[in-house]
Amino acid sequence: MRTAYLFPGQGSQKVGMGREYYETNTQFSDLVDQANEILGFDLKSIMFEGPAEKLKQTEFTQPAIFTHSVALYQTLDAQPDMVAGHSLGEFSALVACNTLSFSEALKAVHQRGTLMQQAGEENEGTMAAIIGMEDEEVKAICQQASEAVGKEVTPANFNCPGQLVIAGYVEAVKKAVEIAKDQGCRLARLLPVSGAFHSSLMEPAYEGLKKVLEKLSFDEPDCPIYSNYTGSSTKDIGEIRTNLLNQLLNPVLWTQTVLNMHQNGATKFVEVGPGNVLQGLVKRTLEDVEIEGYQ
Repeated sequence: MRTAYLFPGQGSQKVGMGREYYETNTQFSDLVDQANEILGFDLKSIMFEGPAEKLKQTEFTQPAIFTHSVALYQTLDAQPDMVAGHSLGEFSALVACNTLSFSEALKAVHQRGTLMQQAGEENEGTMAAIIGMEDEEVKAICQQASEAVGKEVTPANFNCPGQLVIAGYVEAVKKAVEIAKDQGCRLARLLPVSGAFHSSLMEPAYEGLKKVLEKLSFDEPDCPIYSNYTGSSTKDIGEIRTNLLNQLLNPVLWTQTVLNMHQNGATKFVEVGPGNVLQGLVKRTLEDVEIEGYQ
């Protein structure tokens, strides 16, 4: 049996996340305390007490989910054959396979979240879930909506067969939702996010993130890591760095990632981090695999 470890991205946060582990596991609490010291603000109280509006701010959401995921992972006797993370989760996966140190990755994640939040304020955009349509249908709807309003909307997350997230300018996303409903999709709804992530609207964050990644020290991973940008595995440090940067402006190829992991022998998938979103996506993508979660 080959085991794939998966790490969640933004949207999995909730007030109270990690509190129980913090109170019962010193390994977990030590890392959370370390995160507070590294960041210079009280991440722990934002995780445990909120308020929810503050935890939902990208600059806090990303380090909170990352810290929870990595701290929890380090309490497990895990020996992954391969790893992947959804969006932000790719940083957690890189710590899990010993490519990045926790402290360096945490600083990078906080900077990434801040840059993305600023980009969202500069280019006001949003995202929407489109459920019950084929990938090609959603691509066509995005193109139609973009042409209709003269502003960009594009697929941002290929989450599982029949479930995509689109991103773009508010007017264009709303138009795409309207078209999708007219064409009979099962569900099309706007998401409560602060920007059009994984689209060209994140361009203002690109140069800043590039500088952040250039300063990071990468080691060769202990096992293959599957990239959001390609959906494929790599152990090449240069490719890992480039993929992390390209992920910012391009869609998360999660369906392709899960399928490729399975094709390369994964028969067990373990999600580590708050929530169980990725477990659900694996269930909708593959049959006859073992699925576990630690949250």
